[in-house]
Order: sequence, then structure tokens, then C-alpha cells
Amino acid sequence: MNLRRTRAMARKELLHIVRDPRSLMAALTQPVLVLLLFGYALSLDVDRIPTMIYDADRSAISQNLVQQFRGSRYFQIVDEVDSYKPIERAMDQRRILVGVAIPYDYSRDLLQGKIAPVQILLDGADSNTASIAMGYAEGLIQTYARNARDNAQSQRTGSVLQPPVDASVRVWYNPDLISRNFIVPGLIGVITMIIAALLTSLTIAREWENGTMEQLLSTPVRPVEMALGKLSAHFLLGLTDMLIALFVGVVIFKVPLKGSAVLLLFSACVFLYGALAWGLYISAMFRNQLAAYQMGTLTSFLPAFLLSGFIYPIANMPWIIRVISVIIPARYFIDMTKGIFLKGLGLRLLWFDLLLLILYAVGISFLAVRKLRQKI
Repeated sequence: MNLRRTRAMARKELLHIVRDPRSLMAALTQPVLVLLLFGYALSLDVDRIPTMIYDADRSAISQNLVQQFRGSRYFQIVDEVDSYKPIERAMDQRRILVGVAIPYDYSRDLLQGKIAPVQILLDGADSNTASIAMGYAEGLIQTYARNARDNAQSQRTGSVLQPPVDASVRVWYNPDLISRNFIVPGLIGVITMIIAALLTSLTIAREWENGTMEQLLSTPVRPVEMALGKLSAHFLLGLTDMLIALFVGVVIFKVPLKGSAVLLLFSACVFLYGALAWGLYISAMFRNQLAAYQMGTLTSFLPAFLLSGFIYPIANMPWIIRVISVIIPARYFIDMTKGIFLKGLGLRLLWFDLLLLILYAVGISFLAVRKLRQKI
């Protein structure tokens, strides 16, 4: 391999990138647009749930329970009604997701120490939101009932029976439970995979369509020099995109970076190089830009988005899908970004993921050069 020819190939590719300002601008702005769109629009936080309340008891205690719902950030009281019919109608019209019905003898049963049920009506069309909302409502009702009984006993006897265990909940790594802190680090990995694969998936196919591949074949440049030259040029553009995505995540979305920035950048460079090599491998397989672009999108976006653990936990997937996800490189990079961002993990715990990314980058580079040699 001749470094001079490799450098000349990289310079040629850089000039081609710079002389296409529309594609260059699209490549630089796409990470920001995707991050802003997903960062603000995609939220796993369930709050301000539209709720309607039917209070049949109409006592001070039941009204205090209604005020607890009004004061909670998880519920937004749309209206208070006097029967079940408005709740049913509003749920059919999808104006509410939760209905709360307080029975007429709620306060009496509660003060007498009996079971004081409160009915929770849920729109199960959105099963995930419904289950979360049910947990919020049950927790609020149980806490209020326990406090009300303690206050009633204190007024009667002057003492309160203390529970044998005082449970204290502590949330690690994301104490405010902000879904954006979970989404943005994984989104950086998804964006890197998509942008990198699409950047190089058109390079060789474009040379064939434009008729310039014959000119390259007439030069002394070898397949490995052509591949490394093209990868080097697009690596600079992909690195710029990745740095922009990291800047947006840390500065605009204020995702805490608790771990080593050096380890994050190094692992991102390894993953970026592997993703670029995958795009080059796809480009070497096709002589048509449309086919190369479609295959690049299919093999980068869908696996990185669905099978990497970006949003959907891999442990909850069917076993066959879990087996397939083992070969998805974005899975290991997203594990690293989340560990570095949120948990502050170091190389001692992330070395295996990094090793797999290095093996992936080296293996795909070898396959890309070999495929390019076969095509030539």
C-alpha cells in the first residue's frame, strides 16, 4: 500500500464533497434536525394525563383526594362529573385516558378502617400509557388513604401506629427520571450509524454511474488504497457530524456526561469507521446508486433503531430477535454511550463492547476491500 496514492484518493474524495454544497449541507444539518426532532418529540415521560373524576361521596375527605389529583403533575383534570356517562363518552372521543370514580361511602369506610375502594377507569387502547397511569393513580390513592387513616387515628387516640418498615426509594443514574437523558445518548449512536452508512453507500456506485471508475482503474491505485482514501475523506465529515450531535446533546439538551469524554470520542471514532466501512461494502456490491442507497437505509436505520436497545429493551424481545441483535454493532455502541453519559462507566467495564466494535470495524474493512477487488 502506498500512502501517497491513498492521500491522493482522500484528497480527490474531499474535493468531491466540498464541490457539492447541497449534499454537504444536508450531511451537516441532518444530525441536528434528527436530534432536535427526536429529542423534543420522542418522550417516554407520562405526565399531564387527561383525567375526569366522578365524586359520588361529595365529602371533605373525597374532595381532598380530588385535590391530590389536581396537584399531581401526572394528571390533568379535564372535568368533574356527576355520573359515569360523561366519562364513557369522553373516553370514546379520546378526550381522556383515565376516569376516577369515588363511591358514595368512601369517607365513611376510610375513617372506620374498612376497605375504601376507588374505581379507576382506563383507556386500554394505549396499553403502555394505561399501565403507567394506573400505577400513578394507585400510588396516589393508597398514599392519601394511609395518611387520612393516620390522621383520623391520631385525632382519636393521640398516637399513630408506625409501619414496621420505612421504605425509601433512591433512583440512581437518572434521579429525575427524565426520558431525554435516556433517549439522546442512544440517539447519537443511531444517527452516527445512519449518516455514516449513507455517506459511503453511494461512493463506488456513483463512480460506476458517472463513468469515472474506468479512469480510476487506469491509474496505479489499488483497491485497498481506494477504500482507505474514500473512508478517510468521509471519516472527517462523519466525525464532524458526530461532534455536532454530541454538542447538541450536552449543551442544548443538557444530558449529563458523567464519564470520560476521551473514551466516548475514541469509541465513537471506532464505531464511525466501522459504519463507514459497512457503507463502502454496500456501495461495492451495487453499481446503481438507488439500489445502494436503499440497501444502506435498510441495513442501517432499521437495525440501529429497532434492534439496538435504543428504545425497546432487548431483554423483552423474543429469543430469535435477541440472537439477531448480537450482530448489530449499534447495540454495543449505544450501551457504551449510555454507560458513559449516565453512569460514568470506564474502560474497566466497557472493554468488551469496545473490543467488539474494533473487531467489527476491522472485519468490515477487510470485507469491503475484498468486495471492491472482486468488482474491479
